[in-house]
Amino acid sequence: MDDPYPSYHLIAQIAELTPSYLIFNGLLFVLLLLGSALVSGSEVAFFSLTNDDLFQLNEEDSKESQKVLKLVESPKSLLSTILILNNLINIAIVTLTTFVSWTIFGLDAKGIVIILVQTVGITFAIVFFGEIVPKVYANKARVSFSKTMAPSIAFFNSLLKPVSFLLMSIGNLIESKIEKRSYSLSVNELNQALEITTEDAGEDEKDILRGIVNFGTLTVKQVMKSRMDLTAVDVEMDFHELMDRINKSGFSRIPVYEETIDNIQGILYIKDLLPYIERDEDFAWKELIRKSFFVPENKKVDTLLKDFQSKRVHMAIVVDEYGGTSGLVTLEDLIEEIIGEINDEFDDTEDVYFKEIDPNTFIFEGKVSLNDFCKKLDLDGQIFDEVKGESESLGGLLLEINSKLPRHGTKIKFQDMIFTVLAVDSRKIKKVKVQLIGSNLKDHHPFSD
Repeated sequence: MDDPYPSYHLIAQIAELTPSYLIFNGLLFVLLLLGSALVSGSEVAFFSLTNDDLFQLNEEDSKESQKVLKLVESPKSLLSTILILNNLINIAIVTLTTFVSWTIFGLDAKGIVIILVQTVGITFAIVFFGEIVPKVYANKARVSFSKTMAPSIAFFNSLLKPVSFLLMSIGNLIESKIEKRSYSLSVNELNQALEITTEDAGEDEKDILRGIVNFGTLTVKQVMKSRMDLTAVDVEMDFHELMDRINKSGFSRIPVYEETIDNIQGILYIKDLLPYIERDEDFAWKELIRKSFFVPENKKVDTLLKDFQSKRVHMAIVVDEYGGTSGLVTLEDLIEEIIGEINDEFDDTEDVYFKEIDPNTFIFEGKVSLNDFCKKLDLDGQIFDEVKGESESLGGLLLEINSKLPRHGTKIKFQDMIFTVLAVDSRKIKKVKVQLIGSNLKDHHPFSD
């Protein structure tokens, strides 16, 4: 019977079983297994990076960090490169061990020998040392691991680009031809299901359930207090000036900045000052400042709520893409998105940014967030997504729609709403009258009983 693998057997016959042969192939096997481990770990490291990790990498501004960010911008290409590279290494491991097995046990080695060496031994080595161990480690040290592997993966990403492009094209073609069956529900579908299943529930219960459904879709930027409304103190302020500012503010926690609001030094807890209220103006209150917690604008509020819980803090400073202070968000802001407004003895029970003229006419402050605006008028929270741009306030929305700063009395129509600018200065829209028309007309206030 003809030999089905003449070339492989010829190589095995040529090889001589010497110590140097075994050492060389042993080292080669270890190197290939190490390569398999690094590539497998890279898959977990890159694809488990959170928004906070990416924000941290962007802040570092190192070559490795920038390569990581560039790689994750094209996740399909990155995954394709990692899988191709990992399979090539594993094929090389199997091929190498096959030749070595033939050299050691002879060309006629069959049955139990091949099963033990190839199926059991090599499979265990690849799965345990090349998959499980590196992936467990990479999941815990994802940032450092991805930075370490970024140059190598970037090199192979360029080298294997023709192959990965071909595979991605075939995958996209198959994906477009096969109808996917999905069981995921959109937020709108969940809200519709909520309305159907809670017909007998009270409005308060419905509002809480709506808040829970929509909670995971909100970003920090949508619920934060903007920098224009922040109450903060200068680190150079003397103790008497500080106490006067605290008494007027009524807040229990106040951000502390140096020179400008973009340089937040920390958070001052008012309870930390209680033992020292009798001190003179030279009291070194700066030593009581606590470390502040910074979050990016695009962070989801459900993730932030978990961070508040784990870090045991109630306040976070929101920063923009350039590291400047964008606003401030508190635990109370997040809870209010679920259960509604929370008023304590220091809060004004009237909405300072909202006034109802009649069931279909309202006056809003320009700084009111679009999220609060939609909740007050019982509008779909995504109604302005296509026109709002980067703005998250009513005044910013009108600037996006109008393309320039409008004058006093300017009317702006959007869908079934007419916005009339009532007050404006050289920089922003301060007050707006909103009239509901068409399908938005209401017979009563959306939040009345």
